[in-house]
Amino acid sequence: MKKVDISLKESLPVEWNRKAIDSAEYGRRILPDGRIQYWIKHSLVKNVSPKMIVWWFKNIEGDIFYKGGYYNRYRVWHPEDHVHNSYQERLPDGTVGVGATLRIVEYLGRNKSYIVNITTKIEKLDEEGFIHNPKLHGIFPLARMEYQFQSQDNGTRYENSLILGWKGWTWKIIRKIFEPIFFPPQRGYAWIKHNIEEVGQFEDFLPELYKKESGNS
Repeated sequence: MKKVDISLKESLPVEWNRKAIDSAEYGRRILPDGRIQYWIKHSLVKNVSPKMIVWWFKNIEGDIFYKGGYYNRYRVWHPEDHVHNSYQERLPDGTVGVGATLRIVEYLGRNKSYIVNITTKIEKLDEEGFIHNPKLHGIFPLARMEYQFQSQDNGTRYENSLILGWKGWTWKIIRKIFEPIFFPPQRGYAWIKHNIEEVGQFEDFLPELYKKESGNS
């Protein structure tokens, strides 16, 4: 796995669009196959289209001008928790899409115990949604991330799902050990809060960035 600095960074010195956790519907449930699902139905992401969101996930590297300074764009997406995001593996033609791999480092709620340090392969990325599959240390299948986008007149209806585990009887046995040690509910709810905040932050920077860099609106 590509070596990166995974140390917790200082928060960016900016005011940002931190949405409250109660702005969304969310919860945790056990699926019929035994996997654990944390889910979110976000409030409307205003003035942001599914096309902008797809473009973002294909252009997540680099710096941008924001609130009077130049900052890493991934850290602008969540000025407190985000550390690093890059393309561990692009497609053969150099683009980003299905089959490419992301490297992600972040700390949920700035909690050092809740570090996310993974690679994750993109399974789906289009205007209907985004699916990727995180692996711990690039090897161990950890989770499945499913996003759904629905265009509205003045924004996007955005839903997130974090699914832990795999289908089959082995997971139903391992879950009882895995969850309390590696991903207890409090960590799951920290992910929910983090995700509500980063999705809300799209409203603050993505429309302008997309128009400037893509030439579209």
